[in-house]
Amino acid sequence: MSTLQTLDRGIRALEVVAASDGLSIPELSARLGVARAIGHRLATTLETHGLVVRDAAGRLHLGAGLAVLAGRWWPSVLTRAPAVLQDLAERTAATGFLAVAEGEEAVVVLACDPGTSVLRVGYRVGSRHPLSRGASGLALRAARPELPGDPEAVREARRRGWAATRGQLQDGAVGVAAALPRSGSAWSPEACVGVVSLGDFDVDAAAPQVLTAAASLTGADGEPPAAPAP
Repeated sequence: MSTLQTLDRGIRALEVVAASDGLSIPELSARLGVARAIGHRLATTLETHGLVVRDAAGRLHLGAGLAVLAGRWWPSVLTRAPAVLQDLAERTAATGFLAVAEGEEAVVVLACDPGTSVLRVGYRVGSRHPLSRGASGLALRAARPELPGDPEAVREARRRGWAATRGQLQDGAVGVAAALPRSGSAWSPEACVGVVSLGDFDVDAAAPQVLTAAASLTGADGEPPAAPAP
């Protein structure tokens, strides 16, 4: 795959800054493996567009421009998703999440922990895993057109409208997820909503709650919420 080197470096610079508590330009340059002059130009360009800012000590941090860009990505769902996920987390006493498909991977874009839980599952925003693993991966695959080679777990998830897995992404972790139907004229990614917990988690009790959350978020696109499957 051919890439544009300068743009690639700029995106990598944002990723490096995001993973830090603030970086000087020499530190950024070293982590990117580029000369300081190049690091300075990258930082200045990103700063011009509001994607990074410098504090009083000259260290780089992410800028508000990123929030502006993020706010324009799927706003019809993401404005409602935190409240829906928090309610789902409280009702199930598990971590609620929203994940989207990028190619053959599931990417977590939001996660909410229940306020009363003592133990929490670290389902990190931005984490990725193949669609062949985890409840979210199976739910996303099940929402796609049927293929002759679909494994039984995907076919089962397609039949009942939700997927459940145990221990596929982390030992002891139990996940339940359901895809958001893609309806309406507005663009939307392939997405699913679900919960993840540890130990002896009742997936059959959690599934209706997950389906209700998926229906609620589907309605955020301007279509009537779909009724949960029985």
